[in-house]
Amino acid sequence: MAKQSVAEQFVDILVSTGVQRIYGVVGDSLNPVVDAIRRTGGIEWIQVRHEETAAFAAGAEAQITGRLAACAGSCGPGNLHLINGLYDAHRSMAPVLALASHIPSAEIGLGYFQETHPDQLFRECSHYSELISSPRQMPRLLQTAIQCAIGRSGVSVVALPGDIAGQSAPDRPKEHAPVTARPSVRPGEAEIEKLARLVDEADRITLFCGSGTAGAHAEVMAFAERVKSPVGHALRGKEWIQYDNPYDVGMSGLLGYGAAYEATHECDLLILLGTDFPYHAFLPGDVKIVQVDVRPEHLGRRSRLDLGVWGDVRETLRALTPRVRAKTDRRFLDRMLKKHADALEGVIRAYTRKVEKHTPVHPEYVASVLDELASDDAVFTVDTGMCNVWAARYLSPNGRRRIIGSFSHGSMANALPQAIGAQFVDRGRQVISMSGDGGFSMLMGDFLTLVQYDLPVKVVLFDNSSLGMVELEMLVSGIPSYGTTNHNPDFAAIARAAGAYGVRVEKPKQLAGALKDAFRHKGPALVDVVTDPNALSIPPRISAEMVTGFALSASKIVLDGGVGRMVQMARANLRNVPRP
Repeated sequence: MAKQSVAEQFVDILVSTGVQRIYGVVGDSLNPVVDAIRRTGGIEWIQVRHEETAAFAAGAEAQITGRLAACAGSCGPGNLHLINGLYDAHRSMAPVLALASHIPSAEIGLGYFQETHPDQLFRECSHYSELISSPRQMPRLLQTAIQCAIGRSGVSVVALPGDIAGQSAPDRPKEHAPVTARPSVRPGEAEIEKLARLVDEADRITLFCGSGTAGAHAEVMAFAERVKSPVGHALRGKEWIQYDNPYDVGMSGLLGYGAAYEATHECDLLILLGTDFPYHAFLPGDVKIVQVDVRPEHLGRRSRLDLGVWGDVRETLRALTPRVRAKTDRRFLDRMLKKHADALEGVIRAYTRKVEKHTPVHPEYVASVLDELASDDAVFTVDTGMCNVWAARYLSPNGRRRIIGSFSHGSMANALPQAIGAQFVDRGRQVISMSGDGGFSMLMGDFLTLVQYDLPVKVVLFDNSSLGMVELEMLVSGIPSYGTTNHNPDFAAIARAAGAYGVRVEKPKQLAGALKDAFRHKGPALVDVVTDPNALSIPPRISAEMVTGFALSASKIVLDGGVGRMVQMARANLRNVPRP
């Protein structure tokens, strides 16, 4: 029996870990690995048009499945293109292994053609980044990289010279079974007791939730009921905590709405649950604050803390809830629920008034109709910029839908590549890319990947012919917008020319029918909606500090932002508020 090559051994280890595909662009230094994939069952090579797409797609796959995903780039310029998507995956805590193939090992350090040092370049966006310098080193190094990516929920990078990949591998050492499940992290007894005392001493408690509440919805609701607490959320917490939530007071931050800001500032104890919410200007400075997080490095880096609790949210609340006294006073909760409902009622008119006659089409209307027509288990991938606003305010989570975006890294052009990764996981699940024209055109070449693999992704393009969020940033700074206008083609015609379904919408009455037709189409589809570039949005609370460096402006036609079906939930929650 012929000996395995290092590349074959590398691929076998990935298969044994459960990796089903590797996204990338082929190149000479990658040839041994790509050929090994071709000849190995259980894994496939996914050819994309840009390596940045490969990394974004792998990150989305990992977020959907919770399992390790992989991408690859050839030496030098090839693997450098991975970096933006890897930054996003790392900051999204997605377990991703990146193979950065390298120049011939004898040439490293001599200024060879296409030479870079990937093991150094990727260190800032990974937990582990190392160079394989001999065949004997590979199995243990790769296993270590895999374990780091899974165990620490982030990126690992392995740099592998092409010549070493083609060499014969030594006999494999005895391997350990890969650990693919994360443990529960329960705080110590002393921390639970301190937290229970703070809760019992407080009269008005607010919970503010992030993505760390994934899998803890029932525990958060039970605790909120016990202490009569309003529950707000950050954008990354929306999909996990907003649905079936009778204590919902909306979202705080630059895309915020409702009464979350008031609830976090008018309480006397704010409990941050699994959130690394970055905008400290929206957090109070004069109330007691507790933070619960499974990552200790997150504790206290956004605000001062009266108590930091190292543990995952579900286990912490399971231990805490039985130990605190049940509160009976609902006055604070009911007041916040009323404020929330009033706030939503006040802005609902912004997207309903004459919206079916307004051209260009209101983007709020597009998001609202999209939310109503999308499947109950749809995956939405959301471009950075104004699409974030519309997703935050109009998409209705239900415990089955997923909402993925570049919410921590804030990269343009993420939605289409992430949709590719999400769709490969399950071709039968509806995947919708909410793309802005700026982001879509940046990595538009990978629309061809949808066509090549017949992936049924539906791209809903919010086409306002501008970089809307950048325009706002300029206006806030008191300078006229410049360099923000896009001269766009008919994107639907481009989609049709590529072999996909494409339709252009210029009037509101065309929208619902166009979306239904696209959703019924069995292959990839693009709905190019010409939207109003004057439709801007502001958060419910603004201060000079919040404005600095970000997109807040009232100098154009400003819509305070409707909130779609969320107003129905707010009305329903008000049924629990005692009437005088």
